[in-house]
Amino acid sequence: MIHINDFTFTYRESTDPVVRDINLHIPAGAFVGITGAAGSGKSTLTYAMNGIIPHCYPGDFYGSVTVGGLDTCETALTDISAVVGSVCQDIDSQFVASIVDDEMLYGLENFGVPHDEIEARVAEALDDMGIGSLRDRPIDSLSGGQKQKVAIASILALHPKVLVLDEPTAELDPASSVGVFELLARYARTHGTTVVVVEQKIALLSHYADMLVIVDGGRIRFADTPANVLAHSDELLAIGVNCPRSTTLMNRLAADGIYDGAVCRNVEEACTALDALVPQGALAESRVVA
Repeated sequence: MIHINDFTFTYRESTDPVVRDINLHIPAGAFVGITGAAGSGKSTLTYAMNGIIPHCYPGDFYGSVTVGGLDTCETALTDISAVVGSVCQDIDSQFVASIVDDEMLYGLENFGVPHDEIEARVAEALDDMGIGSLRDRPIDSLSGGQKQKVAIASILALHPKVLVLDEPTAELDPASSVGVFELLARYARTHGTTVVVVEQKIALLSHYADMLVIVDGGRIRFADTPANVLAHSDELLAIGVNCPRSTTLMNRLAADGIYDGAVCRNVEEACTALDALVPQGALAESRVVA
């Protein structure tokens, strides 16, 4: 679905490339998580996927980016938007209407969705995000988290083939963040949609994503399954990516020859692995003492 070949980009006002020599291939229906330290080039990479680069941010573009068979340099941004739905990091800049219902309708009407489909799409997207009660609310009366959910719902209603989200849970509490990822994963499975999420919460990404992409200094450091990427927890920490502590612990036990099982992505998996390592009941007693 997404093919990025030898992509290098320098913003017009800069002298050095923000990303360089990027090669990334994402199959249709995949759920991909992108993370890295601040300023590593994550957002720039997503701008290349949704056509914002080069159509909105000019600069020196080398290589090629195709999405759904469309070359993003040669295809109009409107045509790219019919394939790729985007949720920006700056949510307020994305809204075009003042009422939630009008925001939902804007994209559907703009892309010529048949009138008899609109109501069902709006209701389904709002209900999926758990915000059906906000339909008549002014957008400026919503919390940051509610605004993010409205932005995501307005894109889901368009049924895009590719969904690109830049830190969609930044304003959400842990429970709501899990809810959003559950929705995105379920949506990807149900509709065959390719989902690309830029997110700092690597524990969430590793649980839901099929592929983790780690960006470091404008280059891709890792692009593999979550387990294979998290196996390099010490290297990730060195470049500013904090793995779950449970992952780091089990990786160190593996390095010491104490543990030889699969990479643990979360506390639950680590506890299961530790239960198999210690004498029966010893771990439970240590938890009580702790």
